[in-house]
Amino acid sequence: MKQWAHVSAAVDTGNLTTMSSRTSGKGSQGTAGTAKRAGRTTGAAKKAAPAKKRAPAKKAPAKKAVAKVAAPKPAPSPTGGVYRLARALWLGLAHAVGAMFRGIGRGAKGLDPAHRKDGLALLLLGLALIVAAGTWSNLRGPVGDLVEMLVTGAFGRLDLLAPILLGVIAVRLILYPEKPEANGRIVIGLSALVVGVLGQVHIACGSPGRGEGTEAMQDAGGLIGWAASKPLIFTMGEVLAVPLLVLLTLFGLLVVTATPVNAIPQRLRLLGSKLGIADPPYQPGAEATEEDERYDEQWRESVPVRRRSARRSAAPEEFDPDHAEVEALSERRRPRRASVQPAMDRPMDAVDVAAAAAAALDGAVLNGMPPSPLVADLTRDVTADRKRAATPVPSAREPEQPAPKEREGKGREGKSAVPDLTKPAPDESQPLPPRAEQLQLSGDITYSLPSLDLLERGGPGKTRSAANDVVVASLSNVFMEFKVDAAVTGFTRGPTVTRYEVELGPAVKVERITALTKNIAYAVASPDVRIISPIPGKSAVGIEIPNTDREMVNLGDVLRLADAAEDDHPMLVALGKDVEGGYVMSNLAKMPHMLVAGATGSGKSSCINCLITSVMVRATPEDVRMVLVDPKRVELTAYEGIPHLITPIITNPKRAAEALQWVVREMDLRYDDLAAYGYRHIDDFNQAIRNGKAKPPEGSDRELTPYPYLLVIVDELADLMMVAPRDVEDAIVRITQLARAAGIHLVLATQRPSVDVVTGLIKANVPSRLAFATSSLADSRVILDQPGAEKLIGKGDGLYLPMGANKPTRMQGAFVTEDEVAAVVQHCKDQMAPVFREDVVVGTKQKKEIDEDIGDDLDLLCQAAELVVSTQFGSTSMLQRKLRVGFAKAGRLMDLMESRNIVGPSEGSKARDVLVKPDELDGVLAVIRGESH
Repeated sequence: MKQWAHVSAAVDTGNLTTMSSRTSGKGSQGTAGTAKRAGRTTGAAKKAAPAKKRAPAKKAPAKKAVAKVAAPKPAPSPTGGVYRLARALWLGLAHAVGAMFRGIGRGAKGLDPAHRKDGLALLLLGLALIVAAGTWSNLRGPVGDLVEMLVTGAFGRLDLLAPILLGVIAVRLILYPEKPEANGRIVIGLSALVVGVLGQVHIACGSPGRGEGTEAMQDAGGLIGWAASKPLIFTMGEVLAVPLLVLLTLFGLLVVTATPVNAIPQRLRLLGSKLGIADPPYQPGAEATEEDERYDEQWRESVPVRRRSARRSAAPEEFDPDHAEVEALSERRRPRRASVQPAMDRPMDAVDVAAAAAAALDGAVLNGMPPSPLVADLTRDVTADRKRAATPVPSAREPEQPAPKEREGKGREGKSAVPDLTKPAPDESQPLPPRAEQLQLSGDITYSLPSLDLLERGGPGKTRSAANDVVVASLSNVFMEFKVDAAVTGFTRGPTVTRYEVELGPAVKVERITALTKNIAYAVASPDVRIISPIPGKSAVGIEIPNTDREMVNLGDVLRLADAAEDDHPMLVALGKDVEGGYVMSNLAKMPHMLVAGATGSGKSSCINCLITSVMVRATPEDVRMVLVDPKRVELTAYEGIPHLITPIITNPKRAAEALQWVVREMDLRYDDLAAYGYRHIDDFNQAIRNGKAKPPEGSDRELTPYPYLLVIVDELADLMMVAPRDVEDAIVRITQLARAAGIHLVLATQRPSVDVVTGLIKANVPSRLAFATSSLADSRVILDQPGAEKLIGKGDGLYLPMGANKPTRMQGAFVTEDEVAAVVQHCKDQMAPVFREDVVVGTKQKKEIDEDIGDDLDLLCQAAELVVSTQFGSTSMLQRKLRVGFAKAGRLMDLMESRNIVGPSEGSKARDVLVKPDELDGVLAVIRGESH
């Protein structure tokens, strides 16, 4: 029996242990409840507990003791349960009130900021009414006593002004809720004003102290006046205390009214004029005559309608950040520019230019944009009111003067047409001396840049979507399945792809991640996965995965950047948006040449359109001139007739080769000027001309003018390389080697990036590359000298590798629609007609006289003549080897050169004598081409 008793005791002990372990998981409430029940045990049970601990083998009595503790009923309360009922009611009421106030607080956070400001203003107005009732009408009751104790005790005799101050602040918050930046200034000014005035009042009433009673202090300056005056009187006496308090009062008044000390006389005169005490200050131009008003009306009519409506719609008080940014970007100007085009029926003088520039920059100056240095110089002494009075009034005979022929035409809307610069200038204007390399505009032309309103705005880019979370989970699952100690620590979402950052654990090779490329592509269901190891500037591996929800990048959004407003360089172009969500802009003058390549439909043509449109939006024809080569004949036709062109768009590949040769000659002429005047870059030379430091030699009829940048864009290089590979390659190599300092920059585009099109010499001299999607790894290596372009997904997705960068940047190219291009082109055409150079493409207007016996062998004959004269060796077999022609063609070429006295007659198997020296080669080639005889 004893054994069974021990077994049952052990079972009971196990049950108690299990129950205690289950009970311990219920939290602190169960523990607290057990402690309370244990506290209501009798004293005998408390004394028995230690004895039971010393005898752990006997557990059955412990169970009975616990049962006895729970069995007795609590003693009846002497209060009959009233205390517990009152406590429960109080706690319930407290919880209800707290929940109500918490709900009100959460609702207040969701209120509109305007409603919160109005609520604060109305609260102050209500306090002003309560204080006014307590101080003005001797309000009775607890509220009146509280007002008397606080307000009257603090302000003393001036307690009547306290509700007025509260009311003024409330009215200001109601009337001007959009100006919170002045609240701190007003609070500081009012505090200084109140402290200074109450201190002076306290001193004037005898400076009573706290020992003289509360009523004595309330009859003086109150507690504030006592605290402001008593320390000053104690330390330096009343003689210095009063002036210091007066200065404090004056400071508070100036701060409240936002009046600097040096502007006090002007404010006093203005106040006197408003009160009728003094005469109003003199304003120049106040006595405007009828002729002034008539001229102002003519001036307003000359301003474009769109710009005037925009200025009328935007009042100075209604500040719109988006409108301010657009207006500031559209109004920025480089030197010698003005955005307002005056009436064409009268000449422009210096004052007119100043007035036009100041009127054009009204919106920019209003929104904090700094004007250009030239405009600042022109408008330094011309204020907004003096422009009207300083402008000369047109005489009565001016409307009767006949307008020049180029100004007679009217547009569709009835506006004055822009002068046609292709026609000869009027007799009274002296033309500039001809100079082959000078590409300049007429100095009388006022050119307005296109507004950015012509370009559409895009929506805000996404930073995260549900697809990104799915990809993160898939990547984590791949790392876990292949037992790679790596984790996705973050990602940056771009418009086309998202780059996920993966950090590796200790002793994990980067190759473990790169070896999982196909597995990652399988997990995320995308074949276009690109791994960057590591991310430049970070200790992490990047995995670029295309987004299922792609976004469009508009050209207007890139050009509206603050960087575009601060950097006024005319060669700054918009490229697109990178993986991290930042806009990509680049200065073509720093590239200095760029190669754009990609397969058909990858976004190459859109990139060229964005480059040309960026130049048209940001630069005048005086800043940048362009040569466009379009062998396809359909890509760049939209830009025909823009004033930036120096020659019509070239569609014939042979004419394109001649245009490149002209660019080489232009480069040489520019370098001649740089060497003659001692400058190393065209920007320094242009600055010296504008400053008057560079002047032509005495006795020279030439007039120096700044050189514009020359941008040459070739849309399809493969067609040029097929027609005249040697001439085109030589011209491109020479331009890319030397033309950077001469302000000439080259953009080459091709959809066939093979080694026979993009040769090694061209690649070596074109440092900046932009690769769109290619069809093979070999094409990617031709463009970027590294793989990566074959994994792009097309439609503008590209890799940008500027000069000096180690790794390319993944970006989504900007896009501009045909309607936007047409609007910008039309604006430029309305401003000015193009001025073409006749010597760019020889043969467009002058037909070459080529001998009939040459036929189609002109190029071969020129190459053969150059080869024979340069080597001074006339051999038919050499022509066969070098030119890769047959014996019959080589013999015909030798006969043609003999008829033109380049080589002598045949002497059997010996080489023919060369009759032309190497320094006479250019003349011989000119004779062969029919350029001169």
